[in-house]
Amino acid sequence: MTAYILVSLGSGILFVLLDGLINANPVAQRLFAVYKPIARTSLKVIPGIVIDLAYGFILVAVFLLLYTSLPGEAGLIKGLCFALLVWFFWVVMSVASTWMMFNVPAKTLVYSLFTGLGEMLVLGLLYGLFLRPIPYLHVG
Repeated sequence: MTAYILVSLGSGILFVLLDGLINANPVAQRLFAVYKPIARTSLKVIPGIVIDLAYGFILVAVFLLLYTSLPGEAGLIKGLCFALLVWFFWVVMSVASTWMMFNVPAKTLVYSLFTGLGEMLVLGLLYGLFLRPIPYLHVG
């Protein structure tokens, strides 16, 4: 349980840091300028941190639930496979929807795909290195 809490908190903190790095750098600012007409003029920092921390706990819980079903023997491989799975369902599907619904430059979409992949791989490495499911308790 301690590992779950620590890795979940670490995961949430990594989300906060990586989201800041990915979205606030000069390259991202230029690429995401397309969203300026609909973007907030100021960030909601506290709700953003709370949401990223919640994501950390949720993703760690899902990783542990799926652990035995993920390919590979080593936790590291399982973590990377989980990262690819989450990247597809979270990032790729979001980018595909954005491409379908909005007039966003391809380079912005590609940036989102690759930075999202990097973020998920970092999290998957963290999970794979430090988490193992708690074995079921058998009575009798």
